[in-house]
Amino acid sequence: MLVKGRWVSDWHPVQATDEKGGFVRQTSSFRNWITPDGSAGPTGEGSFPAEKGRYHLYVAYICPWASRTLIARKLKKLEEVVSLSVVEPALTDQGWRFGDYPGATRDEVNGATYLHEIYTLADPQVSGRATVPVLWDRKRRTIVNNESADILRMFNSGFGALADNSVDLYPQDLREEIEALNARIYPSLNNGVYRAGFATTQEAYEEAFHEVFAMLDELEARFADGRRFLSDDRFTEADIRLFVTLIRFDPAYYGLFKCNLRRLVDYPALKAYVGRVLAIPGVRETVNLDHIKRGYYSIKALNPTGIVPLGPEMPEPL
Repeated sequence: MLVKGRWVSDWHPVQATDEKGGFVRQTSSFRNWITPDGSAGPTGEGSFPAEKGRYHLYVAYICPWASRTLIARKLKKLEEVVSLSVVEPALTDQGWRFGDYPGATRDEVNGATYLHEIYTLADPQVSGRATVPVLWDRKRRTIVNNESADILRMFNSGFGALADNSVDLYPQDLREEIEALNARIYPSLNNGVYRAGFATTQEAYEEAFHEVFAMLDELEARFADGRRFLSDDRFTEADIRLFVTLIRFDPAYYGLFKCNLRRLVDYPALKAYVGRVLAIPGVRETVNLDHIKRGYYSIKALNPTGIVPLGPEMPEPL
């Protein structure tokens, strides 16, 4: 991780724990917003106006948080507005690395070898883990934001006429429901699988494990009424946030993170839901199962041998 701008230790997934030995996720450190006119957003400072070609997105296909932003960028048709770099899937002793692994890229914007170099370009004294996604401003040469929930909403509404506004992932009339869904699903499932996988005590693991499967059971029951998405027939950011965890469940969380009571394929309604999301034009292109498996199974703390499982196969779109 970085301490005052210097890389001082080998990468490790757990940097903090609570009193029970549970995994504590790092808080994102860059929280500015792109807006159509450059005015300040909900957090941070202003002067980040929407402009074609100004901003660059750094992601990892393995990462569910980064995948949120990839899906939003695709659905809002921002590929020609916001450029993209993809790190290699295997984590190194210096964290995420750019390179030539199939599906990855070099960093053509800043010439970095490791993602942590992007962080020190933005703040030479930065401390913490160098995480994805990162939204970079070419003009000001700094990080705009590294919080996926913020970037997801910026891509939805921050680019004005540069984006496809026939798609609204955070519609006004559903915002209360979306916020409630996010608040329920994030701690128990999105972050719950990490709390199980990176727990350092049996107590913390079992608590997270039970919350994961209680939420999966709740979601299976929700879809039993025949609805297509979380908000009936309307696909929203809440679906993106759920999907990126579900698509990784059987390849990574079931085995590596010890969330092994049931597989996703054992939930008929959730399995069908994942197929429906994959069938949305553009979504399938944001999912790289090889990167997901190689990335998760490169975490030495959980898989010292580095052996990558051959299965499972990608679910079929419906």
